[in-house]
Amino acid sequence: MNMNFENEELKAIDEAGDDHHSASATTPLREDAFEMSDAEKIALIKEDVSHIMHTLGLDLTDDSLKGTPNRVAKMFVNELFAGLHPQRKPKASTFENNYKYGEMLVEKNITVYSTCEHHLLPIIGRAHVAYISNGTVVGLSKMNRIVDYYAKRPQVQERLTMQIVEELQIALGTQDVACVIDAKHLCVNSRGIRDIESSTVTSEFGGKFKEESVRREFLDYIKLDTTF
Repeated sequence: MNMNFENEELKAIDEAGDDHHSASATTPLREDAFEMSDAEKIALIKEDVSHIMHTLGLDLTDDSLKGTPNRVAKMFVNELFAGLHPQRKPKASTFENNYKYGEMLVEKNITVYSTCEHHLLPIIGRAHVAYISNGTVVGLSKMNRIVDYYAKRPQVQERLTMQIVEELQIALGTQDVACVIDAKHLCVNSRGIRDIESSTVTSEFGGKFKEESVRREFLDYIKLDTTF
């Protein structure tokens, strides 16, 4: 192969991989995404991982490596990307706000473990979620579960932030929901620029949170030192 052509081809591949444009708040899934069972997906992914490792020159007969394809396949389907399947979506149980609490409720420092959809490397950080009840409240643990559900899929942080807000708006029947996520992306920290200090902050403000005073109150809450 002509060396100049090969270099141009590799450059085009790199540029395509660095194109982080995402046009939708909906995770891009094919219509047939769930026609295969989890067991069938694990079997196919196991073969694909074996092929990748073999291509890299690794000896899959080695005791340390021979179980890796199966472990990775199960991890992809059952753990890292479990949030792709709608059957795993947590039910956001809601209750009447009988105690008439009308102020902001904030759940801060929710752990985020997700995966960048551009390089399949980890996104690790914290989510801060808030809402103002219009007569309905949601169990506190459900807020964490909603964050975790949408995080467990190939993601971009902007989409994740919007999906969390939209899900809670539907569950609570109010637009008055907000979310801020502060996270490190290993595609930035461990490759490319290799900046281990930087993090990415995204936010989505709905309803009353678009008002400056309400938004400022929320941001002040999440700055509070609540370490016990």
